[in-house]
Amino acid sequence: MSGKHIHPHQIQSYMKGRAIGHTQQESAQVANISERSGRRIETGEHQPQGGEKRKGRTRPDPLSGVWDNELEPMLVKEPKLEPTTLYEYLIEKYPGQYQKCLRTIQRRVHHWKATEDKPKEVMFPMVHAPGVMGLSDFTQLKNITITIGGQEFKHLLYHYRLAYSGWQYVEIVQGGESFISLSQGLQNALSASGRSPQEHRSDSLSAAYKNPGGHKQKQLTKFYEELCTHYHLQPTRNNLGIAHENGSIESAHGYFKRRLEQAMLLRNSFEFQSVAAYQNFIQEVIDTLNAKCSERFRLEQAHLQSLRLSSKMCKV
Repeated sequence: MSGKHIHPHQIQSYMKGRAIGHTQQESAQVANISERSGRRIETGEHQPQGGEKRKGRTRPDPLSGVWDNELEPMLVKEPKLEPTTLYEYLIEKYPGQYQKCLRTIQRRVHHWKATEDKPKEVMFPMVHAPGVMGLSDFTQLKNITITIGGQEFKHLLYHYRLAYSGWQYVEIVQGGESFISLSQGLQNALSASGRSPQEHRSDSLSAAYKNPGGHKQKQLTKFYEELCTHYHLQPTRNNLGIAHENGSIESAHGYFKRRLEQAMLLRNSFEFQSVAAYQNFIQEVIDTLNAKCSERFRLEQAHLQSLRLSSKMCKV
């Protein structure tokens, strides 16, 4: 981009980025100019508009009318809203008008939040073969209070994920990390996916693995072994105290919970009429996430095992 075509607000945006510690490359990206133009601005070589007064924008603002009137007020009210959430909001409200505006929204929101200067979460993807591993774990929503009929609803979430495709299943758990919760969640997840993987990986859950203790813990381990045998699953677990070995589900926890929170922020309420309504809302979020990995899931299905057609269920 030639220096003479840089708009004054881009120069201001670039210099603001540099003032808060961004690199030349980062500041140039936020201002939507080249890094070379950024260097010209800093060295004083840039001549605004070749000495001529600009008569207007070189191209129309693609967010004209919605940024000032809708998106920015939404950010002011809920700064946690993410660019993808705002993009999906526009796509749903204005079909066919803003499909090509995702990067513009990302830059605009990044600039809006620039003064916060919060570090981004870094995730390191792991390589998995299709059909090999499914993962289970329990998680809870932090810094969020869900209410049912006006009363605080204390609960956990059972979370299952296929490591290769990223297909997920989540259900509400009222109570602790019991074998009943694990068994019910896993069986429902397998039923929803239609097939089972070769391995089932979990953290060292007391509901599944024997820890030092009494007879009750040994019985729970026996039930878990029977459950895995019933579905031809090889039970595996990460080493005690090394949670990152279960990273394929741990990272998914964070992403899913952020999307769930974003959906509730957009809904402008954490209140639900019933547990069933809350579960349905969770399922809507999961369906949206699963739609994004549908091609990989279809590929993985060919490598998954058929579920055993049996009326015999694991007894607890």
